[in-house]
Amino acid sequence: MGQPVREYLLTLCVTVAVTYLLTGPVRKFAIAAGAMPEIRARDVHREPTPRLGGIAMFGGLCAGLLVADHLTNLNGVFELSNEPRALLSGAALIWLIGVLDDKFEIDALIKLGAQMISAGVMVMQGLTILWIPVPFIGTVALTQWQGNLLTVALVVITINAVNFVDGLDGLAAGMVCIAAAAFFMYAYRIWFGYGIEAAAPATLFAAILMGMCLGFLPHNMHPARIFMGDSGSMLIGLVLAAAAISITGQVDPDALALYAQGERNATHAMLPVFIPLILPLTIIAIPMADLVLAIVRRTWKGQSPFAADRGHLHHRLLELGHSHSRAVLIMYFWSGLIAFGTVAYSVHSATMWIVLAIAALSAVGLILLLLPRFTPRTPRWAEGLVPPRYRHAERAAEAAAQDASGQEPEPVRPIAAGVSGVNGATAVGPRSRFPDRRKAESTR
Repeated sequence: MGQPVREYLLTLCVTVAVTYLLTGPVRKFAIAAGAMPEIRARDVHREPTPRLGGIAMFGGLCAGLLVADHLTNLNGVFELSNEPRALLSGAALIWLIGVLDDKFEIDALIKLGAQMISAGVMVMQGLTILWIPVPFIGTVALTQWQGNLLTVALVVITINAVNFVDGLDGLAAGMVCIAAAAFFMYAYRIWFGYGIEAAAPATLFAAILMGMCLGFLPHNMHPARIFMGDSGSMLIGLVLAAAAISITGQVDPDALALYAQGERNATHAMLPVFIPLILPLTIIAIPMADLVLAIVRRTWKGQSPFAADRGHLHHRLLELGHSHSRAVLIMYFWSGLIAFGTVAYSVHSATMWIVLAIAALSAVGLILLLLPRFTPRTPRWAEGLVPPRYRHAERAAEAAAQDASGQEPEPVRPIAAGVSGVNGATAVGPRSRFPDRRKAESTR
């Protein structure tokens, strides 16, 4: 068992490294290609930021699959299953459409059609749902058309849920990374805990998805230097859906029942089989709740359900007084609580302390929501390990310098002619760094 763990870690590290190293050159390419759309009314950022981060994430996906194909234990996933090739085919198609959308703004209906075609490509190569475990009934075999339609629906819903939550720096990548980590733990347990090799592809997909998100996050955390765009959000949404479909459609539910000792324990033994149906829903629970609330809100106002606004959950957190980073961390907290809580309950469903722990953490989350202006204090000995904005000593020195000079202690730079300043320059505060630079350059 130790050897597969090391191979998964190697695949994860290679995916992280390739994604991280590619993101810098991709950012320069996006700037040169003009993939920097104008700021919209609903956007939170204040200056144009390049997109096309999905190019680097797709490179990490290809590198992870290539490395896994040459490893001793993971090579069997490619020899015994066609699912990795199905995933790569669907991912390449949805990634290409996303790249075109990041540059040229493709119509929403065209993107929806591309999502359905990408799902269909994976279905044609065998990545589909074959049966559904139904509580109190058992395993229900699906016809070919039923399985195909359910697979396409799950892929489209997951892709749009991930795309919908991509509204703050680092939010979508972080939430999907948390979801992938929880799914990896669950799939790995099904494979090695129950000895079901059909769970191997889903375990590999989850590990690679974690690497894609972890490699991109350092460039995407606030303030983001690059956005993943639709090329990234639709890509990671498809990989997440593929993992869920793989373990739901290929793992035989009856195999888990063999571990039950007596009829009383049959329900408890079958509980891990139901998790593939529940876990994807818990992963996208927050985005789906945001989607439903947005449709109700816009319809109530007489607007189109597709009309953009600033009423999403992350916008509400900012309006409550939370900072950008704090709002993202709160969303991380709730995503991790739901996803890991579901996995923990699948392992020890009969243990009451799981329920009590989830309730206690939920209370902590509610307290954090009620303290939007609370700023944690960093000990002086740890100030060198945190970003400058959390160093109280430096903030106190800056405040003292500001009081003494009467202005922001920020560096100065030349500005357009006709604007008065000190020696032709002006102090640039944190909120005055984001004017439209092209307007300033056109007046020079």
